[in-house]
Amino acid sequence: MKAFFSELRPAMMSTVVLVVVCCGFYPLAVTGISQWAFKSKADGGLIVDKNGEIRGSALLGQSFTGEKYFRPRPSAAGANGYDASSSSGSNLGPTSQKLADQIKERVAAYRTENGLAADEPVPADAVTASASGLDPHISPANAALQIARVARARHLPVEKVGELVASNTDKEDLGLLGDPGVNVLKLNLALDQLRE
Repeated sequence: MKAFFSELRPAMMSTVVLVVVCCGFYPLAVTGISQWAFKSKADGGLIVDKNGEIRGSALLGQSFTGEKYFRPRPSAAGANGYDASSSSGSNLGPTSQKLADQIKERVAAYRTENGLAADEPVPADAVTASASGLDPHISPANAALQIARVARARHLPVEKVGELVASNTDKEDLGLLGDPGVNVLKLNLALDQLRE
């Protein structure tokens, strides 16, 4: 029995030490570093208007409808899309007929709503969902094709809308990592503020 307790004591002490380190110090250190180095992202990237109301997150895509708004990427997250609690892609592969039919329908709808010719190329991000279904960005090419529609619906000069697109385009990280992207929520909020 004495041998049993002599082996039990180190095991219990190891467990206590690991609990303190893994459940105490480590989470506190990670939280502290993230709050110091990445405050906005650590807090969810919330966008707050001048009245203190939360309008959304710069890190999550959300649906916009109506001619006066830029449209985000399609979403397969949840039944109606853009559901953060059901973040996922469609799981349809490149040989899926259902995916091919969806893309064909989306291309036709995109060309119609943006007044494009029947043979005008459409950016891939305008007709395909991201892996998470919550991508907050669209490509600059996608945004450029929507400028005329949004400007017409808002009775604004195309140049002014183009300037807003440019000012809401995130550049590559460190000048070389990733692709530029236009944050749809920030852009649409900036458009709404033009009227205020």
